[in-house]
Amino acid sequence: MLNIAIYSQKNGDEIQAYLHQFILELEKRENVQIFLHEKILENSNLSSNYQIFSDKNSLKKCEIDYFFSFGGDGTILSALTLIQDLEIPVVGVNMGRLGFLANFSKEEIFDNIDKIFAGETHISQRSVIEVKTAENRIDFPYALNDVVITRQETTSMITVEAEINGKFLSMFWGDGLIVATPSGSTAYSLSCGGPIIEPENDNFSLTPIAPHNLNMRPIILKDNVEIKLKVSSRLPMYSLGLDSRLYHMNEEEELILKKADFSLNLIFPKNVSFYETLRQKLLWGNDKRN
Repeated sequence: MLNIAIYSQKNGDEIQAYLHQFILELEKRENVQIFLHEKILENSNLSSNYQIFSDKNSLKKCEIDYFFSFGGDGTILSALTLIQDLEIPVVGVNMGRLGFLANFSKEEIFDNIDKIFAGETHISQRSVIEVKTAENRIDFPYALNDVVITRQETTSMITVEAEINGKFLSMFWGDGLIVATPSGSTAYSLSCGGPIIEPENDNFSLTPIAPHNLNMRPIILKDNVEIKLKVSSRLPMYSLGLDSRLYHMNEEEELILKKADFSLNLIFPKNVSFYETLRQKLLWGNDKRN
């Protein structure tokens, strides 16, 4: 018996109709048991007979074999808060536009269900960043894409002092700093001039946000390092972003970043490469003259 979890953050008649269609397709298979996230049943016409999960503990009890995420990359980032270190393979179904993590379209997923269950896919292990503070008051201190430090309620620049394994790196003057995983290299970091890193590389990148020192450039680090960050600002607060989650931090709260001891396992079609995704999503090589 295969236990299948279904998760989505989207609401509305269109997504509910689509999920109903997908569930009916799964139910054609006798060896499948379906588990729904509790939010899917809110304001929906889906049957309440399915088993429900709401957090990591309930997800663990379900002994899930595959976790289907319906939405975009943001939905997968949110799914990390549920899956955490359970190492459940995630199937990202892209219901939006641009996506690097959700690589099955909502049309093609129906033709790939049996291939996924048969293991005829590629599993990509994606590294996760762990953030520690002295007070440990961050409810979920992990990020799949990036950790972002930015100024809060001020137009004045802030200063981020960075140490790598106890050795001083630099003072970053500007709007902030992005520490990105390879998965996050095509997100906010890319828009700030950061490098694109192949997803399964063992690296972190540090990308300054609007640096006041124009000679400051992104740097790529091995991901087995410990990164210590200390913020100075004209206001006693700064903002800390972990993927899509935002925290308001006191200026004296230093951050320790390192690679988490678990990863997120994403399922991709075997015939899709990262390079093809770059060409499709970023329109590489497209030219009206060709």
